[in-house]
Amino acid sequence: MEITIPEGITGQEALTVTEELSAPHCGSGLVPVLATPAMIALMEKTCLRSVQPHLPEGYGTVGTLVHVTHEHATAMGRRVSCTSKLVEIDRRRLVFEVEAQDEAGIIGRGRHERFIIENTKFLARANGR
Repeated sequence: MEITIPEGITGQEALTVTEELSAPHCGSGLVPVLATPAMIALMEKTCLRSVQPHLPEGYGTVGTLVHVTHEHATAMGRRVSCTSKLVEIDRRRLVFEVEAQDEAGIIGRGRHERFIIENTKFLARANGR
């Protein structure tokens, strides 16, 4: 099936730093600030949601590569937003530039790759491993 997604699509998502998103809760640190895995999950979610409306029924995307920096800590209760931009399309491979920021400025940035998959086939392969 031919899938056409326009390059340059942007996305935006946000969250508030809670206990569940903190480094101690995620097991990635001891200080109660936004965990790096939580920031990365926000970046993935932003990319996922930006392209999903352009995919046919039964298709989705899965994350395959994350190359980001986490440059500044964000305290509990602060708001974090993420923006994404689709910068490259190579058949089923999608490459995004991502950036996360809080009220004080940029906290993380980098690139994220996702692959377009047919959900049922992907799940069948995963269950067969």
